[in-house]
Amino acid sequence: MDPNLLTLFKLSLIFDADSADLLTTQRPRLPQCNQTLLLLEMERCGERFSSDMNHIHPDDRCNLTHFIREYHVFSSCTEMNAERIGCFWPNPAVERFIISIHKHFFSNCSLEHVFIDPPDDTLTLLILVPVFLTLAMVVLVVWCSKRSDILA
Repeated sequence: MDPNLLTLFKLSLIFDADSADLLTTQRPRLPQCNQTLLLLEMERCGERFSSDMNHIHPDDRCNLTHFIREYHVFSSCTEMNAERIGCFWPNPAVERFIISIHKHFFSNCSLEHVFIDPPDDTLTLLILVPVFLTLAMVVLVVWCSKRSDILA
């Protein structure tokens, strides 16, 4: 028998087996999202987060390094419970809950260092220096390339 024909026959058997597997496997169906159960679970995650945040001084609540672990646990709790119940994460209900948590714990946090534009003189200097340096480099390269016969 021709070796190419044998190889082609083997490949056709492999592809037929793969397509049969694809036909028999179906995507698992997610259960319907139970919004009531989801909100109950979010409340439980929120209660645990609240008790964890009560151990953190209110002045430290605006510094993420002081409560990063607690926030990670809270975020993981909401995500795992939403997926376990069969809801997408994030979804509008979870987002509203997380926003309410943020308003409760982080409403006094604002940017202490509001960035403003530098004075016009400084801004002009910061723009013109790189422009003139670039032009000077171009002139230097062109000048050196014209003088390559002398420099070589």
